[in-house]
Amino acid sequence: MFNIVLIDLVLSGDNAAVIGLAIRNLAADLRKKAAFLGTGAAVILRVAATSIVALLIRIPWCNTVGGVILLWITYKLLINSESQKNLRAESSFWKAVCLIVVADFSMSFDNVIGVAGAAHGSVPLVIFGLAVSIPVLIWGSNRLAGLMDKYPIIVFLGGAVLVHTSATMIIKGLKLAAFIGRTPATFVPWLLALSLLVWGCSGSFKEKVRGEKLKS
Repeated sequence: MFNIVLIDLVLSGDNAAVIGLAIRNLAADLRKKAAFLGTGAAVILRVAATSIVALLIRIPWCNTVGGVILLWITYKLLINSESQKNLRAESSFWKAVCLIVVADFSMSFDNVIGVAGAAHGSVPLVIFGLAVSIPVLIWGSNRLAGLMDKYPIIVFLGGAVLVHTSATMIIKGLKLAAFIGRTPATFVPWLLALSLLVWGCSGSFKEKVRGEKLKS
């Protein structure tokens, strides 16, 4: 039982990042609600997926599809962050919930496989382990969203984590390591993540300089 909870928490760091990014533009009182609803729905999907994990493993390019979906979601979260602020609270709230569900599920193939193995096919154990991890995910994502308010660069740090995850999933799904080598396959996701972080830092610096010029 402990193994199930531990595996899910270890593999859910990226999930907390995407939840934090999705809810950061919501009002403080809506963040916990969105995180709870989105994570709860995603966990229900995970339980269903874990119950048919043998089937999921046989699906070709499963990680590739999940990686592409996650890349699209990362783009939506980063590029459209300013336009999301202009949406009505209700629209932003449900959009955040939907993004959490889709992103969390697309990232959870490793969780599904790991948890299913630790549970030895016991669905009740799977449900219990995932349920225990929900409060930790919600607390972590809300804490992360709060830090993003104070330090905008964390938005790009979270984006870099998601880009690394999605690139790794795509490379794994397409089995590119067999063609380009294990070292390049490991290096490319880190390079993409670092590039996004550098771009985010330069943009934040330019924004800060522009703001200081306007004040003077």
